[in-house]
Amino acid sequence: MTAPANRILVVDDEPQIRKFLDIILKAGGYDVEQAANGEKALEACALKPPDLVILDLGLPGISGHDVIAAVREWSQVPIIVLSVREAESEKIKALDLGAVDYVTKPFAAGELMARVRAALRGRAEPAHEKWFAEIGDLRIDLPVRRVTLAGREIRLSRREFDVLWYLARHADRIVTHQQLLREVWGPGQEHETHYLRVYIRHLRQKLGDDSANPRYIDNEPGVGYRLLVPPEGS
Repeated sequence: MTAPANRILVVDDEPQIRKFLDIILKAGGYDVEQAANGEKALEACALKPPDLVILDLGLPGISGHDVIAAVREWSQVPIIVLSVREAESEKIKALDLGAVDYVTKPFAAGELMARVRAALRGRAEPAHEKWFAEIGDLRIDLPVRRVTLAGREIRLSRREFDVLWYLARHADRIVTHQQLLREVWGPGQEHETHYLRVYIRHLRQKLGDDSANPRYIDNEPGVGYRLLVPPEGS
């Protein structure tokens, strides 16, 4: 059986560039999807994660740098920057944010295809990375940082979302205060438990949870918290 073709997402606001890349990538045996801006790129990565992204930096709305940073919050998909910007500082910033390669425009098709092949060979993760969590009627979508409860969107601050997402990644397991503080607030914050209590209280309020009879976030006194998983069929 023939292996499925690698899927490549091309993100560029210039239609002629997208058309040219579509032609040469399909000729190379790849499936191609296109996005004309950063918002569409993030949406495409979330709905059907590609095997590789070719990304322009000068996008309308969400910049290419911001796209890299956002994608790197949940995925290690290879990102090749394809940009007219030649400054060393631009290259360093893109690579520091998580791009695996940087090609300047104008570019040679053969060189770009070689870099695509090299990036795909070096993939660290499969395309089916986990980017959402569903726990009962609670759904957490990492790429767009959205939380819904029984289909109703719950507005969370960035920190509240980060706390909930970390709990969801370890659902039905106790996460210690120190773990949460270190992973969400950063090293050196492990003893600032009052921060954590405030955010857990806010999360419970927004989820309509009762600390005395929790449905979502359970407290293990003196130890940490657990995101509860409802029994099957409940």
